Amino acid sequence: MSDLSDLDRRHLLYVLSAMAGGGALLPQSVLAQDASTLPTPKRALTGRDANGKSVFKSFDVTPKVVTIDANPGLTFYELYITEEVPQLTGIEPDPMLQGTRAFPGPGGTMFRLISYPPRRPEGWTPPPGTTFESGLRELSEKVPRMGDYFDRDAPGMHTSDTVDYGVVVRGEMTLELDDGQKVHLRQGDCVVQNGTRHRWRNPLPEPCLMAFISVGGKRAGKT
Repeated sequence: MSDLSDLDRRHLLYVLSAMAGGGALLPQSVLAQDASTLPTPKRALTGRDANGKSVFKSFDVTPKVVTIDANPGLTFYELYITEEVPQLTGIEPDPMLQGTRAFPGPGGTMFRLISYPPRRPEGWTPPPGTTFESGLRELSEKVPRMGDYFDRDAPGMHTSDTVDYGVVVRGEMTLELDDGQKVHLRQGDCVVQNGTRHRWRNPLPEPCLMAFISVGGKRAGKT
């Protein structure tokens, strides 16, 4: 194994440990560290040139990456947003240069990746001075109004007027609904969230990366 890099060795140990029973050969801290070495996702943005031919306008990390200090490890990669019917001229400016928002309005769309922090170890405490309310304020400041969608009496529970298509890109996630029922999602599993109240919990000691496309809708009975 002398020809293997350190990253290759860690990956091989990870695979061997999984084959032996879901990480039994490695301490959880090592598994979490391996997940953190994965590259930051890039976004390929296309458009058209002066001759109308398709071109790559950029291929890099989105200019709008949001980290939440109150919840270390929680990161939003804000990829794209549209409102109403896109005109598809190919010369539209990158909307993320103008900032972001929590969710799109009726008929609009939002495309984002969210990296959720690992399951916190027993005894973990948030950064000094952090409270539930201060965390929601920070969330609303960095992703405008996002904190407004979260319940005050049931931490983590939130509802939006959107249909959300979600997929686990890497890691695992638990989705909980109003009735207390839960579903355990693994890499590649998908969710269609029909404007329902829910919360996410990462069950593993490693980050979970999820992709979401939100489509703005209207509540039945609302004008």
